[in-house]
Amino acid sequence: MTENGVVLGAREIFKSFGQVEALRGASFEVRRGEVVALVGDNGAGKSTLIKILSGTLHPDAGEIHFEGRPVTIGSPTVARGMGLETVYQDLALAPELDPAANLFLGRELVRPFPLGLFGFLDKPAMRRSAAEAFSKLGVRIPSVTAPVANLSGGQLQGVAVGRAVNWASKVLFMDEPTAALGVVQAQHVLELVRSVRDSGISVVFISHNLPQVFGVADRIEVLRLGRRVARFRASEATMDDVVAAMTGSVEQVDGTENGQGSR
Repeated sequence: MTENGVVLGAREIFKSFGQVEALRGASFEVRRGEVVALVGDNGAGKSTLIKILSGTLHPDAGEIHFEGRPVTIGSPTVARGMGLETVYQDLALAPELDPAANLFLGRELVRPFPLGLFGFLDKPAMRRSAAEAFSKLGVRIPSVTAPVANLSGGQLQGVAVGRAVNWASKVLFMDEPTAALGVVQAQHVLELVRSVRDSGISVVFISHNLPQVFGVADRIEVLRLGRRVARFRASEATMDDVVAAMTGSVEQVDGTENGQGSR
């Protein structure tokens, strides 16, 4: 980790899709044990940047640093091995499987020898671990044995977050985690975000909902047209400051981190 506590950082990231420049020298950083919000209008490059940092996409140019050293995140498997997990907007859950099976999807536990040699899954162990993981986060799941297709939107988010947190040790990316939720369910997700941060895991919170951003974030980084244009401490900034940076209505300078930005 670097001296200023940066766990994961990106510098001058470029990414194009044909003639479309999604990222034009974007930079970003997340520090240990903080919630940093990544905001910007549609087309600002938020999702592209997160997909690069989580190994889903490869940058055309630029540097990624993890705990102070340059790295190449070649795939989601590499990212997961580094302790980086992502909760995507579509949640990526298997609806026919129960919460425990979703928690261990791709990482299933097998029975002890000799049954494990034949691929028999240790479902009781997975269900016990899942119940403990959900309880630790305060996620209320009616049953760890019923298919997740029967769960509410907020409960589905809880399963997705629980799965990611169960495996994340460094950074959790959350892409629009409350977009399809009602007020009460969204508030519960924000409580989950705070719980994850308090456990020492950094959270990158991508959202268009500025009241929620200000309700949960320690810092805010703003992307506009594929570049970071401003950084703020959430406790010192206003929504007007962030909106001004997002829309380009005032000149912002990358590298600022204060309540007013640079004008």
